Amino acid sequence: MYAVELAFDPADDSRLEIRPAHRERLAAHAADGRLLAAGPWSDDSGALLVFAVDTREALDGLMADDPYYTAAGVTVAVREWNPVTRHPALDDL
Repeated sequence: MYAVELAFDPADDSRLEIRPAHRERLAAHAADGRLLAAGPWSDDSGALLVFAVDTREALDGLMADDPYYTAAGVTVAVREWNPVTRHPALDDL
């Protein structure tokens, strides 16, 4: 499982032009079970996404298909995550 944290540059909102396409991709990833949750921080300074994929290569493939992650004003940090306490619905992931 991987957590992806996005940080948005408040001086550059050009990412907003491609945000609808980005959200469509996120919806598709959620529908096929590869995305568990995604959303912006309440102050809109960035966002958190949690992906249920086995490898960094798989995550990189998902991110490469979405220009939002390389858009101006968006900084991306990726961390592998091993939740020890979680809802039973996540046990098979």
